[in-house]
Amino acid sequence: MSCALKRWPQPRRALLADGRLLIEDGPIRLVLAIEAGRAALAPARAAAFRAFDGLLGALCEELPALRRPLEGGFPTLHHPVARRMAEACWPHRARFVTPMAAVAGAIAEHVRDAVAAVPGVSTAAVNNGGDIALHLAPGASLRVGLVHDLASGVPDGMAVVREDGGVRGIATSGWPGRSFSLGIADAVTVLAGDAAAADVAATLIANAVDAEHPAICRAPARALDPDSDLRDLPVTVGVGPLPPELVREALAGGLREAERMVARGLILAACLRCQGLEALTEGASPRLAALDAAAPGTT
Repeated sequence: MSCALKRWPQPRRALLADGRLLIEDGPIRLVLAIEAGRAALAPARAAAFRAFDGLLGALCEELPALRRPLEGGFPTLHHPVARRMAEACWPHRARFVTPMAAVAGAIAEHVRDAVAAVPGVSTAAVNNGGDIALHLAPGASLRVGLVHDLASGVPDGMAVVREDGGVRGIATSGWPGRSFSLGIADAVTVLAGDAAAADVAATLIANAVDAEHPAICRAPARALDPDSDLRDLPVTVGVGPLPPELVREALAGGLREAERMVARGLILAACLRCQGLEALTEGASPRLAALDAAAPGTT
């Protein structure tokens, strides 16, 4: 997220043809799917608007602290979303990570919490560019679209998320996505207890799916975006065809990182994909049950 002076479109609110709600401000674009009783639906939408209003400006005021690596200590932050970002990234502070690694998930959670507080809301999914915060009332479930290739951005599978499974956040990261990646994963999808935790985990696991090969092109992050919190770290800008064995080794590195996060209780499951190959954390298959991509769901 950059708050440099740009000619961003005016903030927008729209009800989409399928009943989902779109709210947009600058680089933040949320799509909300809310299931609620007739009396609760309008208040739930109003709660989402209130939670979102002014959020971009508030986070821009805290960007200097949010862009600093956490190895220097926990930053002084004021807005609850900014603090949520830092808290989600704090368990990973032994490596290079800034609170910006959790920005999309933390924003989605903030709006989700406001919607979930409205009595009568049975389910809600707040999608912030693929990082999704979920609310499920007792006994509820959702089908959530999964993207296997961020270059296409089109969901090609579905995961069933049930209220009793503990999943409240889903995030996907990879080098073709909207954020920079240090690795070569096409897509890493993470399920976690909250969206901010899933967001930073997907970022770090995708970074760990890495290799060196002439077909991999990289550039300093600041050369692509002067405001990037990744500074001069080399980010992936292109990946050509790679030897299958090299892809397997890269996935194995990412899988080790994901399994460590599962063991620490930071995430519930992860699915890693690169050039047609896939790796899953132990026990991930039931949580990532593939269904017909055309089935009704939230994407």
